[in-house]
Amino acid sequence: MTIKQSFATVAVAAATSLGSLWGFSQYQQNHLPGLDSSQKASLFKNASYTATADPAIDFEKAAKRAVPAVVHIKTLTKARQAGAPDLQNNPFKDFFGDDLNDMFGGQGNMQAQPRRASGSGVIISADGYIVTNNHVVDGADELSITLSNNKSYKGKVVGKDPSSDLAIVKIEATNLPYLNFANSDNVHLGQSVLAVGYPLNLDVTVTSGIVSAKSRSIGINSQNSKTPLEAFIQTDAAINPGNSGGALVNADGDLIGINSAIASPTGSYAGYGYAIPSNMVNKIATDIVKYGSTKRAYLGVMFGNDQMSDEDRQKYDVKEGEGVFVMEVAQNSAAAAAGIQKGDFITKINGTSVTSGTQIIEKIATMRPGDKVSIGFQRNGAEKTATTTLKGESGVYASLKEQALESLGATFEAVPKAQAAQLGIGGGVTVKSLVPGALTEQTRIKEGFIITKINDQKITTVDELRLALQKAGSSAIMSGIYPNNPQREYQYALNDLQ
Repeated sequence: MTIKQSFATVAVAAATSLGSLWGFSQYQQNHLPGLDSSQKASLFKNASYTATADPAIDFEKAAKRAVPAVVHIKTLTKARQAGAPDLQNNPFKDFFGDDLNDMFGGQGNMQAQPRRASGSGVIISADGYIVTNNHVVDGADELSITLSNNKSYKGKVVGKDPSSDLAIVKIEATNLPYLNFANSDNVHLGQSVLAVGYPLNLDVTVTSGIVSAKSRSIGINSQNSKTPLEAFIQTDAAINPGNSGGALVNADGDLIGINSAIASPTGSYAGYGYAIPSNMVNKIATDIVKYGSTKRAYLGVMFGNDQMSDEDRQKYDVKEGEGVFVMEVAQNSAAAAAGIQKGDFITKINGTSVTSGTQIIEKIATMRPGDKVSIGFQRNGAEKTATTTLKGESGVYASLKEQALESLGATFEAVPKAQAAQLGIGGGVTVKSLVPGALTEQTRIKEGFIITKINDQKITTVDELRLALQKAGSSAIMSGIYPNNPQREYQYALNDLQ
């Protein structure tokens, strides 16, 4: 298991993936054996209106408040190129209300077709701001927003945040019904909740259930972001394809989450749904509306994944104790400024106890660069508290710098000044001793190749190469020459470096 798979960093911060939990088969509405079309429609309509929560909880008030503020989002993506889409590997294929064979014109149709899909959204202001999932609107050329009263509007994407899978859409309207944000920190296990959306391409639908877990990381956002952000509320309220971007509300009808993912062996409801908590939604939505993008805060610590195996805990020397074990602290980070060290246990964020890395992620995700945060931690059994100012970048992790260089699969040596002058270059790093890695798997680079630039940054030493790769993240353009042909510059694209 790689460092990327085993570690998580509070950046607002990356929880790593153990595999997609969205569902593993195509939406089945048109593939039920032994039923005619009218029976299928009846089955799905009735199933999606089933409520299973405690009958003592009256959701009529909550439904009356929430339904008018939840919208149906229909998207159109224009045809751009020929070729059948890769439906099997699309992580979001099971969370839209349209059958994907119809949506894409059939898997075997090699002619480019416009794509239609649908999801849900929640109005959060009277003047037409709507929050939804990024995967509902990402890549769409046209948006049609329909309210529960059947009024339709053209929508415009204001901004997106792939890390959290959130997006803000705007319609030109006034005096709209909207939902208030509840404090998701106050959500508790066993609390009754209502999910509202447009599942299976039906009219607006409500389903009830309870909160079955909090601060869940399932790894789904890592498929679309280098810095995934996950701390889901888990619920057993029935959530199906098309509910994506819809509301999870409490018994008062206040928003506690945005429904985002399902865990299912079939692609439809199987008992586990995941919602982005409202405190995170509120902060990210406010940033997008005010600034056009999110203002992400970073603490700068690395910790073990919540699902880390015992084998990896032993391999990376992760200790057991109260709080969250700090595996590494980034140089020049907020955590380093607070005096936190490798081997400490973080126990509190702003006075609230934390027992998992995902809980730390959730707390930091609601803050911005420049905010002060109180960190409680243990060192050798002694309780300590420090206050630090969050930064807009995580700092540099030594282990990730080494990993980025090692992933190339070679040894490197700086070009001597005399040779550089002879070749007419300012300097570079020679590729030596190639072994299986990114260079052999993704490029035709041979031993002796001289790397002169990573992206547009000049490289003259091995340390500069290491730092440039770390800054580049998971992909980079490597430029250089061969000594026997210094007049020609070669460029190679590298991906999946971390």
